[in-house]
Amino acid sequence: MSPPLEDFSPLEEALGYTFRDSSLLRQALTHRSYAHEHPHAGVPVNERLEFLGDAIFHFLAADELFEAFPEAPEGQLTTLRAALVRTESLAAMAEDLALAGFVRVSRGESTIDGRGRQSILADALEAVVAAVYKDAGLTAARAVVRRLLRPRLATAGTGAAANVKGRLQEWIQATEGVTPFYRVVEQSGPVHTAEFLVEVVAGDRVLGRGRGVGKRQAEQRAAEQALAELTAGG
Repeated sequence: MSPPLEDFSPLEEALGYTFRDSSLLRQALTHRSYAHEHPHAGVPVNERLEFLGDAIFHFLAADELFEAFPEAPEGQLTTLRAALVRTESLAAMAEDLALAGFVRVSRGESTIDGRGRQSILADALEAVVAAVYKDAGLTAARAVVRRLLRPRLATAGTGAAANVKGRLQEWIQATEGVTPFYRVVEQSGPVHTAEFLVEVVAGDRVLGRGRGVGKRQAEQRAAEQALAELTAGG
């Protein structure tokens, strides 16, 4: 990440919002590593704003999806929301805003790449959304989140839902170091329209269950339930 810029106008233009209290934006862009490296600067870090922004982003993403996909069931909406608000997606939105050039981090943190960089950018973006909320309320925050999400909603219904099993596998491998597998618990009905009840399992833990016509549909629904449980509350 490049050195921070004190002229926030390019970022505000990208957000579509101009701050009345620029200190809120400055705080949202200040990583704890910067404060540790500059103990006498007296600049508050963005962790509290990130905590608030995480909740706001999840809520507003859910609301956007609720309106965009009126026929989608709860499980699919949860899966879509998880795709939109996961670290990689938030970091991609931050990159679209060129946020990296404004985030204040320590010299050491500025050299990191990969997942670490994504995490810093995702947290900063959530903090920025919270800063907008504290500066002007929910309507302003909604406008910013909508500006970020709308380009992604067009493909959310196909890509995220269709790849739910792959995303669940990525999640479990990253967090637990194992690969989930599916097992049939029940099978009923004639062969050509057999209904299956399937569990998805990681280690010795059942992550979710799904019922459907054919194993593929049942596995999809089991993966959706598992992701819903894993992403509940953030």
